[in-house]
Amino acid sequence: MSTLSTADRARRLRELHDAPEILRVVNVWDVVSAKAVLALPDTRALATAGHSIAATFGYDDGTIPLETTLDLVSRIVAVAGDVPVTADLDDGYADTADTVRRAVGVGIVGANIEDRLRPFDESVARVAAAVAAADAEGVPFALNARTDALVRGGDRPLEESIADAIARGRAYLDAGADVVFVPGVLDEATTAQLVEGIGRISVIGLPGALSAAEYESLGVKRISYGPLTQRVALTALQDVAADLYAAGRIPSSTRPLN
Repeated sequence: MSTLSTADRARRLRELHDAPEILRVVNVWDVVSAKAVLALPDTRALATAGHSIAATFGYDDGTIPLETTLDLVSRIVAVAGDVPVTADLDDGYADTADTVRRAVGVGIVGANIEDRLRPFDESVARVAAAVAAADAEGVPFALNARTDALVRGGDRPLEESIADAIARGRAYLDAGADVVFVPGVLDEATTAQLVEGIGRISVIGLPGALSAAEYESLGVKRISYGPLTQRVALTALQDVAADLYAAGRIPSSTRPLN
């Protein structure tokens, strides 16, 4: 149980974004995965992975009902105590203001909301509405406004996608977002351009991407891992299941989780 208010946990998350060192958040997708990560002394915040939660309930990414997501994340918030929880809220659903209001109501203190490359003005308005809704609840919500300028850029030149990401990112920060999430496999040069152009960015750790320490040296504020943590866990499950089918044994190194 948390000894801090929702607003206090939101302020804590914002402080972690402001710190000189990069905030590393390991994405979770249910209560038991959250408990496993919370047991580690380096855990300062939790982030949920929307893709992983959707997969848990049998939905394709981006199609899970908001009610299902909020119910599950509220359970994660309940076991997280004073550790702030930021949630993947897909594109914010039909009404970003109502989505954030409901998220704050279950104790969520930050969120990823993706633009899916909606028209520029509409995307900025949705960010502003989300921030205003949290402000109305008295919570300094740490919005990690995601732009899909790179991952949905299609065949346009990379420099054009980078310029779009910078324009959107600046506008999102001006609208009240705390940090701007630019997913993709970002090399050093691209990351440096984004940091210089936007200022406060977060990234995803993907195979082939830079390390957290390398991103930190470039001024990135936060790194998360999306559905990759669940994929690692499921890979381990498949591997041990294959071994058990071959008359293997549960490894003696297996740790109990309380």
